[in-house]
Amino acid sequence: MTACSANQDLDCHMKELTKEDKLDIHFPDVCRSNDEEQPSRKPTDQNDLALLLRTINFAAQKHSFQRRKDPEKTPYINHPIGVAHILASEGGITDVKVLQAAILHDTVEDTDTTLDEIEEEFGATIRHTVEEVTDKKALSYQERKAHQIARAPLVSERAKLVKLGDKLHNLRDLQRVRPVDWSQERVHQYFIWSGKVIEGLIGTNLPLEEKLRQLLATEDVILPTERKALSILEPSVSPSL
Repeated sequence: MTACSANQDLDCHMKELTKEDKLDIHFPDVCRSNDEEQPSRKPTDQNDLALLLRTINFAAQKHSFQRRKDPEKTPYINHPIGVAHILASEGGITDVKVLQAAILHDTVEDTDTTLDEIEEEFGATIRHTVEEVTDKKALSYQERKAHQIARAPLVSERAKLVKLGDKLHNLRDLQRVRPVDWSQERVHQYFIWSGKVIEGLIGTNLPLEEKLRQLLATEDVILPTERKALSILEPSVSPSL
């Protein structure tokens, strides 16, 4: 099990890993082509529901020994299911592939699941989206956090939606209750960093962005109404938590 240091953030402190961090994760070119398939908003059918249940079962098995870092030590699987629920119920998303990716979004980063396994079970599209939202563990902590900010505007539409749902669920959890070893200042710094990631996702889903804007404002973090122009990776953009 990997121990979370005092300098790590919610992505580590809200879960207990059951394996050592993998350093051999490879990432695709995250720039989208003009003809990229866009998320569907067609209603799901019986086959989609069966597929979602199979995806939840897969993720539940992978996260079975993990807990959130809240005082109640709630099961970690509550988080990915919660992200998918936010996307469906608050974001209006019915594209089953987006919901699958939300349920699976932490499996490669935090369990022994491989990208090849994701593709074998759920196909290349789900693999790609999960890969886009998986931290590049070969980078240092500060580099990973800066990388999340820099690449947020560049990932696919599906990945942007998963990121929005993930941030909304995590920030709500932090507002509800702090991890046992977090100060209020640390929470505030996480809100600041999250706002910088979310800036790169603006224009993806207005209902989710408005909820995030209101939530960030409770910590005096102002989210702009328009996405800023793309720029090169900036140094010192990650909070020192």
